Amino acid sequence: MQSVAKNILEMIHGHGRGWVFTPASFKAIGSRSAVESALRRHKNNGTIRQLARGLYDYPRTDPQLGVLAPSMDLITGALEERDAVRLQPSGAYAANLLGLSDQVPMKVVFLTDGLTRKLQVGNRQILLKRTTPRNMATAGRVSGTVIQALRWLGQQHIDNRVMSILMKRLSAKDKVQLLKDIPYAPIWIAQFIRTIAGKGQS
Repeated sequence: MQSVAKNILEMIHGHGRGWVFTPASFKAIGSRSAVESALRRHKNNGTIRQLARGLYDYPRTDPQLGVLAPSMDLITGALEERDAVRLQPSGAYAANLLGLSDQVPMKVVFLTDGLTRKLQVGNRQILLKRTTPRNMATAGRVSGTVIQALRWLGQQHIDNRVMSILMKRLSAKDKVQLLKDIPYAPIWIAQFIRTIAGKGQS
């Protein structure tokens, strides 16, 4: 048990502060019960923080701000690895990621090909919402985030400002991928995608 706890601690330190992980991250080190026991010990002595059931981090700290909130990217990465699912940012969070909204939502929604469920991480609620294979076809690509952000904004709220932000923010490679992923977008969003990629008018 001591060696399991020691090896886990070495792995945590190796990843560095900010790392988000689950018991499954240490499956090569020991049995599930031994890993969970070691994580409880490290949590109790303040080395790691439990974010939610089965979800931990090695928290970053700031001299002025104290213990910092975990990175959403690292949280979702740990969940994807543990549950063997894909997650696609959607709603206000997708718009925020692209700079289309200054709103940092307290409820963050991800589409998933896994089960629908909720997690409470600090003062943030994360909703994993099961969706169709069509919506998940672009998961992990910026095109998927663009499609979900535009869907959330709604056709009537997509103006020159929104288009300008996306045109400047997306790389040439991103725009090529957007065009490739048009078949997965609603028709009205496809029109905007062509304009963003410089291939038509909205």
